[in-house]
Amino acid sequence: MSQPRAARLTGPEVRIDVSALQHNLAVARRHAPGSKQLAVIKADAYGHGLLRVAQALAEADAFAVARLSEALALREAGIRKDIVLLEGVMNQDEWRLAQQQQLQPVVHQAEQIQLLQQSAGVPLSVWLKIDTGMHRLGFQPQDAAEAARQLRECACVQGAPRLMTHLADADDRTIPHTDEQCARFDQAVAALDGEQSIANSAGLLGWPATRRDWVRPGIMLYGASPFIDSSAVELDLQPVMSLQTRLIAIHEGKKGEAVGYGGRWRCPEDMRIGVAAIGYGDGYPRHAPDQTPVLVNEQRSGIIGRVSMDMIMLDLRPCPEATIGDPVLLWGRTEQGASLPVDDVAKQADTIAYELFCRLTPRLNFV
Repeated sequence: MSQPRAARLTGPEVRIDVSALQHNLAVARRHAPGSKQLAVIKADAYGHGLLRVAQALAEADAFAVARLSEALALREAGIRKDIVLLEGVMNQDEWRLAQQQQLQPVVHQAEQIQLLQQSAGVPLSVWLKIDTGMHRLGFQPQDAAEAARQLRECACVQGAPRLMTHLADADDRTIPHTDEQCARFDQAVAALDGEQSIANSAGLLGWPATRRDWVRPGIMLYGASPFIDSSAVELDLQPVMSLQTRLIAIHEGKKGEAVGYGGRWRCPEDMRIGVAAIGYGDGYPRHAPDQTPVLVNEQRSGIIGRVSMDMIMLDLRPCPEATIGDPVLLWGRTEQGASLPVDDVAKQADTIAYELFCRLTPRLNFV
């Protein structure tokens, strides 16, 4: 008996290109050949799937996540690679779990040192974070040496802490703030031992002075540009996520007719309007303005009217041959190779690729 044919679904789907992930990690290595790669896979690997990405990036030297729950999920899935907790631990229960799972917490405030001074058990490697200009987490530069001394004296800390900071403006290569942060960091750690880490994706690709013992590629791994003035293609980054759906209806709009909730957009002429099965219930941004780009059958078009929970409407004038069931690419790359960079969509929607990736909801079909 023959097997039943797989059902053809009309809803949106997300395709993850594992080979593109691996290519982008290779780009990071090419730019920083003397550094170890701390691949940042927090926030469900920027919406790409935590376990899928961790398995694909087996060549990374270590992983970084924001929270303990993310690290525990990796350990439960059998990932044994070193894992750095960027927000650290905040109480004894979290510290004990970190010890059990051999995690590496970041220490960024005095209260965390006090916690470690009161702790015992298996020593862990830790990272000391210094605030050189982000003004979010970290010790002030003048306090770094004392914080490092206190950590070295903790019985539950293994060896000298690794030293790190976070860049605030590396996406803009026209301003000197990144160089200033590097100078503050170097002054703060001049008398300290311990491996160093400064570079995020933008630092790694655009600021050679930030490439220290460890680099921390994040958004570049997923094929988006970390810069305000350079595209992913120019940086030899390949799109990892492709978000696609299909046309579920086409109708003829009349000149002057309002389209969608609130009548934000009106037909400038008689025209064909497409309806595609995706909306803010799937994570597509509700605030996306008219003419936010999409590809219909690999032809560039744009949305019209307000994004609904489950649907968007499309201007089909650039796609006169479009028919119901045709594919609609929201960002990424089609199976035939046509590309719509997520950075283009983010710019039009007045947001960033990070947010577009991270806001996708579980009802999407990941393939």
